[in-house]
Amino acid sequence: QVQLVESGGELVQPGGSLRLSCTTSGFTFKDYHMTWFRQAPGKEREFVAAVGNFGISVRHAASVRGRFTISRDNSKNTIYLEMTSLKPEDTARYYCNAAMRWSDIATVQSYEYWGHGTQVTVSS
Repeated sequence: QVQLVESGGELVQPGGSLRLSCTTSGFTFKDYHMTWFRQAPGKEREFVAAVGNFGISVRHAASVRGRFTISRDNSKNTIYLEMTSLKPEDTARYYCNAAMRWSDIATVQSYEYWGHGTQVTVSS
């Protein structure tokens, strides 16, 4: 049974930093590319970042490039999202997921299962 458990979200002031974590089980972690998505109220879920199964290839959405960094630890079956210079428009629920093909990483419809996510709120 696939499990994706996101954590680390909280209320933070603009300009602040957070680190999100996603712990996984139920599949062979090292065989999958891992991704972060987010969904703000009233908006569609959108791609944030991806890291290849060996942790070498990375991709970040233009809206977060230079501020967010995705990484993974294959020994812990966990991925991270380091978030800096946070803006109010980063407020959203953040979700992680796993993809077999790099070509699928940014497409929401490629994923069948979603975890509960973790809420990030950027506000003064």
